[in-house]
Amino acid sequence: MRELPQHLKGRDFVRIGGWTRDDLETILDLADDLKRARRDGEDEALLPRRTLGLLFLKPSTRTRVSFSVGIAQLGGAAVPISSSELHLGQGTETIRDTATVLSRYLDALVVRTFDQADVEELALHADVPVINGLTDWAHPCQALADLMTIRERLGSLSGVRVAYLGDGNNVCSSLMVAAAKFGMRFAAATPKGYEPPEQVLIAARRAAVQAGGTVELVHDPGSAVRGADVLYTDVWTSMGQEAEHDKRLRDFEGFRVDADLLAWAKPEAIVLHCLPAHYGEEITEDVLHGPRSAAWDQAENRLHTQKALLALLMR
Repeated sequence: MRELPQHLKGRDFVRIGGWTRDDLETILDLADDLKRARRDGEDEALLPRRTLGLLFLKPSTRTRVSFSVGIAQLGGAAVPISSSELHLGQGTETIRDTATVLSRYLDALVVRTFDQADVEELALHADVPVINGLTDWAHPCQALADLMTIRERLGSLSGVRVAYLGDGNNVCSSLMVAAAKFGMRFAAATPKGYEPPEQVLIAARRAAVQAGGTVELVHDPGSAVRGADVLYTDVWTSMGQEAEHDKRLRDFEGFRVDADLLAWAKPEAIVLHCLPAHYGEEITEDVLHGPRSAAWDQAENRLHTQKALLALLMR
């Protein structure tokens, strides 16, 4: 195991944009080491007696389980915190007061909620690292696993062409900025009206110029997929958008990742999906479970990247 750097201790991880390429690479390199150590039965308890709080206001499978298992494998313990049982959830205590109190009990806090501003306010007032487990605006932990999986499968990140197909949502935003920082060639294909936020697009293009990559926004799936090394998709209807489901099915027609669309990519291209999948909507089951899919490695890598993140941030 490489010696852990100390300069990231105590930092928050609330959005990809606040982290440099070098710091993100530090996480990825340690994640590779931790995955190898786990496979070889050489795990180290890097965080003995540490306690990680999990404050989730949205449902979760991968984020909740991977963080819980990750802190246990590092020698610590997870404490699930139900928002319905907090004074914060009842509107009788401020975010600042909640952050101050939880800092006295916990060594770090993972938050999964709707409003990005709530996570950032918690981070502002907490004395322990706050990690964004997903908001409507960003999903930075997912982007870490995406980068790890692409590098693992393709050998590098710089110059890799990623075609993202579907809604310009939180997953798209975080991955787009992360890809730009590593000099990747990122193309987001969305229907009109479903583009990622303008400020995210501006930030990603600025990062891409500095790193030698590109960021494109198109409305034709085929033009994004041609020559792609990676095809990435996510659900068309996210949590809280259920009333829009039928409209979204109509608007996203033609954006499904299926065998015909995959044929436009490079022969060795891989397929990613952050899950859960809605088969027959954004992707077909034969593609997600087919030989080109790296989605199951991607899901596993949530564990390894988040273990690396915890080991680097927690004191």
